[in-house]
Amino acid sequence: MTPSVKPSAYGQLPDGRPVSLFTLTNAHGRVAKVTDYGTILTELHVPDRAGKLGDVLLGLDSLAAYLAGHPYLGCTVGRFANRIARGRFTLDGRTYQLATNNGPNALHGGVQGFDKALFHAEPQAGASVKFTLRSPDGDQGYPGTLHLTVVMSLTDADELVLDYTATTDAATPINLTNHSYFNLTGQGTIKRHILEVAADFYTPKDANDVPTGEIASVKGTPLDFTRPTAIGSRFAKLGGEPPGLDHNFVLRGGCPSPALAARIHEPTTGRVLEMLTTEPGVQIYTANWFDGTLVGKGGVKYPRHAGVALEAQHFPDSVNRPYFPDPILRPGETYRQTTVLRFSVR
Repeated sequence: MTPSVKPSAYGQLPDGRPVSLFTLTNAHGRVAKVTDYGTILTELHVPDRAGKLGDVLLGLDSLAAYLAGHPYLGCTVGRFANRIARGRFTLDGRTYQLATNNGPNALHGGVQGFDKALFHAEPQAGASVKFTLRSPDGDQGYPGTLHLTVVMSLTDADELVLDYTATTDAATPINLTNHSYFNLTGQGTIKRHILEVAADFYTPKDANDVPTGEIASVKGTPLDFTRPTAIGSRFAKLGGEPPGLDHNFVLRGGCPSPALAARIHEPTTGRVLEMLTTEPGVQIYTANWFDGTLVGKGGVKYPRHAGVALEAQHFPDSVNRPYFPDPILRPGETYRQTTVLRFSVR
């Protein structure tokens, strides 16, 4: 089979602009589908132990359903993934107030983040699409005009590779991620999925889910996933209501090439997902706020813990924490990030 990209019409935005869906197929028949609206990954079909393809992404049936609102299913989020406390930061002596959309905080880029932007799409050789976006100065309160490129490629090694680059004409925070939710069985919850995280430390958070500034060891805590552990086995010990993971882990990687961040194994299907990234952190979120009212693909209602998101990122609120990895992009520099989602079976 020859790797390919097939575009098709996916509907239109309220202002009449057309939206396209791109079907990426690799040499082994694995399939990923992505739209130019928010670069939303809508489907990802990979084999189980018996060789049967199954869709491992949570998603919706139509563009209209995405436009009606959703919990960041499959999209690119930015300019700044995760939370900025009080939606405020100071850069080069000037204080900026951002759009807030998560209580007092700015979350995932604000009210109209990149998840709601229409990107320009260009199919590339093989099973790959390049998406570009211009975010103007002042967009959601962020300084500088940002030019962003996201390249999504489905390789013949059964990897979905996400390459991000960006430039700016003024200093600005940037922290991009993809917010796909995975369920390696395709249905039910992920509580029996086996999780391993390449992190010995995490960033504790306050009642508003913003880092306290501490970097703490996972040893002896419910956040110790340095050995393979059933995700749901730690929920009761984590406490909180609703229970579940929504934490930033400090990765051991940090090298120029993508390093292992997390591995998930689903024993009944045999599917394995490994995330590798160049980013210093990963936010792991287990759909704690889902409650069965969100109707997904095929009319399936998504219950609490229906999926797990692996959000490669700089640390939350790092723009206000000078000792966290620096998220500031300046003129003349190029932001680069590569995240790899690698699928196999065992």
